Amino acid sequence: PGIYVCAKCGHELFSSHAKYEHSSPWPAFTETVHEDSVSKRKERPGALKVSCGKCGNGLGHEFLNDGPKRGQSRF
Repeated sequence: PGIYVCAKCGHELFSSHAKYEHSSPWPAFTETVHEDSVSKRKERPGALKVSCGKCGNGLGHEFLNDGPKRGQSRF
């Protein structure tokens, strides 16, 4: 339980309350802690490249409409 932070700068990214089990080997989250927790840019249809909102460290992707509920995204 707690807050997941950027490994590079310590910026708050995700809460354990937004974490859920997914078939991928990486942790999956439905939302960020703060509006400015991450920055996003379109990489391909259905996926956004996600970086730390403070230092720009690469965090992976946001997969649109792939969350546990209809219409939710998966980080």
